[in-house]
Amino acid sequence: MTAARQSTGARTALPSLPSVYRARASVELKEFFRQRESVVFTILLPVLLLVVFGAVLDYELRGGVAFTQYFIAGIIAAGILGASLQNMAISIATERSDGTLKSLAGTPMPRSAFFVGKVVQVLAVTALIIVVLLLVAVVFYGVDLPSGSDWLTFLWVTVLGSASCTLLGIALSSLAKNGRSASATVTPFALVLQFISGVFFQFSQIPEWMQTFAAIFPLKWMAQGLRSVFLPDALAAEEPAGSWELGRVALVLGIWCVVGLVLCVRTFSWQDRGSR
Repeated sequence: MTAARQSTGARTALPSLPSVYRARASVELKEFFRQRESVVFTILLPVLLLVVFGAVLDYELRGGVAFTQYFIAGIIAAGILGASLQNMAISIATERSDGTLKSLAGTPMPRSAFFVGKVVQVLAVTALIIVVLLLVAVVFYGVDLPSGSDWLTFLWVTVLGSASCTLLGIALSSLAKNGRSASATVTPFALVLQFISGVFFQFSQIPEWMQTFAAIFPLKWMAQGLRSVFLPDALAAEEPAGSWELGRVALVLGIWCVVGLVLCVRTFSWQDRGSR
């Protein structure tokens, strides 16, 4: 009898938390790469923008620096924004609308596993975007890669920027009334940020009031931190403060991580507003 009970208990034992996290991360990655629209919009669009703007805006900045050397920093920042903020806001709003989140909340799966899976998806997609963009930039436009300690700066700017935008994207998913309106709610906001944050143009050429507005959000600081990696120090004088302000970049992105987390805790819901 005892042996039978032990056997039954072994069969019904729940999987370990790490295995649940791994399984959920695997599901998120498979679901993302099976959606062709998401893959094209999130991964291929930044590459297309790099190719188009790199070909059209073929001129040099001060000191003989090619515009593509400047542009690669901004387009990587925009790629991070797309993989995190846009991707999270739209996908979570859609899953909330079609009942996926409500179903997941009713399973024995720890709710934390859902967010771990999303974070792993963002990190994997972000890494893929960066690799593809750097490959295209180096092979076709002769962009110089970072060297030495610049790679460390590249890493922490990417991680902090991705974290802040992911949390903000999760929070923004609650603004959409349903899954159908999510893209219309989030995409214009992201596009405006890209145009005023020094992604497509030199930040110094943007009107001052737009610079001030852009400085509120993470994208401007991500792009600025990445410019410090790809551009010579002489071009720091072109920045509004006359320097790369890496300390402030870290501070602002860190603050947005905290703000984003607070907004997520206060606004996240597992079902649509209309069904509550």
